[in-house]
Amino acid sequence: MLEQCLAGSPPKTMPRALLQEPNGHGLFGILAEGLADRFEPKLCDAYARLFSQAVAHALEAAEPAGLVARYERVRRVRPIALKPRRVFVLSRVTLGADVAVTSVLLAAAKRRFPHAEVVFVGPAKNHELFIADPHIHHAPIEYRRGSLAQRLAIRNELQDALTAADAVVLDSDSRLTQLGLLPVSAEEHYHLFESRSYGGESTYSLPELAALWAAETLGAEGAKPYISLGRAPKPQPYIAVSLGVGDNPAKRLPDPFEPELLKLLAAQGTPLCIDKGAGGEEARRVERAVELAGRQATFWEGSFAGFANIIASSRLYVGYDSAGQHVAAAAGVPLISIFAGFPVPRMFERWKPIAPQAKVIRVDKPEVEATLARVADALADLSTHAKRA
Repeated sequence: MLEQCLAGSPPKTMPRALLQEPNGHGLFGILAEGLADRFEPKLCDAYARLFSQAVAHALEAAEPAGLVARYERVRRVRPIALKPRRVFVLSRVTLGADVAVTSVLLAAAKRRFPHAEVVFVGPAKNHELFIADPHIHHAPIEYRRGSLAQRLAIRNELQDALTAADAVVLDSDSRLTQLGLLPVSAEEHYHLFESRSYGGESTYSLPELAALWAAETLGAEGAKPYISLGRAPKPQPYIAVSLGVGDNPAKRLPDPFEPELLKLLAAQGTPLCIDKGAGGEEARRVERAVELAGRQATFWEGSFAGFANIIASSRLYVGYDSAGQHVAAAAGVPLISIFAGFPVPRMFERWKPIAPQAKVIRVDKPEVEATLARVADALADLSTHAKRA
């Protein structure tokens, strides 16, 4: 089905087999993400037509044509006319996206509506990235990955959370609403940032596009990504490192890249602090890389917000394309991002971190020696900049 959509001939109907409980990974991990990761406007149309059938299958009183018609209306950029008492900003669910995109909408909402209650709607671990901001309230909503029914089960919870007089909802292209398809609030006060199509064929990054959309929709210019962590980080003599790739092994470079990278970083004379991620295989891979590198390192085993504090206080951040790079960019920390595994160049352009001291290494071919050489060049450039500063 994904191949058909990418070839410009999307099927008219969603196969019933894909809607069954065991096939949630294929439906979302392959089809939905495969369509979204291309950042192609025509694929947004295919997504809406196909996934409206999935939503209607799981929800009573939902009809595909009506869902698509509503989607077409709410995706249009239109200024907010209401002076709201509350502004609900929906989480993207993934941590990096909440820094790169959702935080931009939060910043714009605070600026445009200083007397309104701005509410972050999403998981508690994501809210921890903004927990020290007194202007941001929290409506806890946990997204349940799994089958279609499990993912849509939060609809009533969302509707209850978003029901308020004089309220506006800013949807960041959230998984909570299945990228805007799931009706959760009054349509006239609901605004969808369709990040997969906004910006068209431009090479703008997602933080830049979110800022442009916020300017058009809220009238707030120049919003940027930010974090507001629970404890003010004290400067630490660390290079913070993350070798996490989520569930996408294509973002990794083949062995022996990781131990050789750690050798290169350790040679800078600055202690390494490496995140063990969610544990399991990722933690074992980190431990093996350190062992093979034959170098000393401090490990972080804890919440992502805790590691974000380490990143924000470090001298340098190095990692694959992941949430850490967006935290470093938002915190103004020099960073080196090894960006591999993207299906099309536009995905690289959208997700690359934007910051004055961001060195983003685009890896079109997973060549270990060539990539290590580029990392070494990036380290030298950052060192020269630091000495001049």
